[in-house]
Amino acid sequence: MTRTEATPMTTRRPRIAPCLTAAEEAPRAPRRRVPHVITVTSGKGGVGKTNFTANLGWQLRQIRRNVMILDADLGLANIDIILGLTPDFNLSHVLSGEKTLGDIITRGPGGLRILPAGSGLPGVTDLTDAQKMALLAQMEALEQDFDYFLIDTGAGIAGNVIYFSLAAQTMIVMVTPEPTSLTDAYALVKVLSREYHQRRFKVVANEVTDEAEGREVFQNLTRVTDRFLDVSLDYLGHIPHDPKLRNAVRMQRPFCEVFPEAPAAQAIRRIARRVSTLQNDPLNSDLGLLWRNVLVREGTA
Repeated sequence: MTRTEATPMTTRRPRIAPCLTAAEEAPRAPRRRVPHVITVTSGKGGVGKTNFTANLGWQLRQIRRNVMILDADLGLANIDIILGLTPDFNLSHVLSGEKTLGDIITRGPGGLRILPAGSGLPGVTDLTDAQKMALLAQMEALEQDFDYFLIDTGAGIAGNVIYFSLAAQTMIVMVTPEPTSLTDAYALVKVLSREYHQRRFKVVANEVTDEAEGREVFQNLTRVTDRFLDVSLDYLGHIPHDPKLRNAVRMQRPFCEVFPEAPAAQAIRRIARRVSTLQNDPLNSDLGLLWRNVLVREGTA
């Protein structure tokens, strides 16, 4: 009988789970959505802010972003009109305490959400600090539902325009080739930079003939700001003049929906794609903190 060699047994060391810290053991909290707040403003009225805001929002919806538009041209609001909406309630009912922001949200074309402000309402043209705080508290409750808050402000340098402009991570200033538009845009940038220490602005040139004129309008504005102000202007794009825009307004539908292949619609589509790549300022990513800081700055300016 032959002796067989015993097969050596492999000894396995027991696996020891690594020690976890309390932070590692705790379940990871879901990431809170922080909307990118963008104001669209101008120094002069009649430069196409409202139409641009509505169509920018519509284009952002086409790339699956959740968008809320706040019509902040208080007292002279008309974004609901150009979109064919007839809301039963508006921002004046919120400011009076009759309704909440959630009550007045109106569904717009393409899945847009609109916070209408109403027109011909002199009582809301100049918000008090108490009204601003009440509005802020309700905006905070809505912020996790949206990727973008687009704010269509009034024109000029009135108190509400400044407030809503400061309450944004990105400010878009709209200008046209008209000398008055450029002069008033410079005045707006001057106030926001010198009195409220804003340094960065995006510029959209509207109602131009082509890209070359859009760049020329932008350069005319930067030529003055570079000389007298400590600010940085970034060219976001141009929108060519298009007579079909009036047709869309009469139809009360977004221009980009009705005429998607028109040069102006394609231009807004390009701007929307650029906007979608903009990053929130990490120092201003909390909407509530951002707006409270606005009130502090307004009180000390």
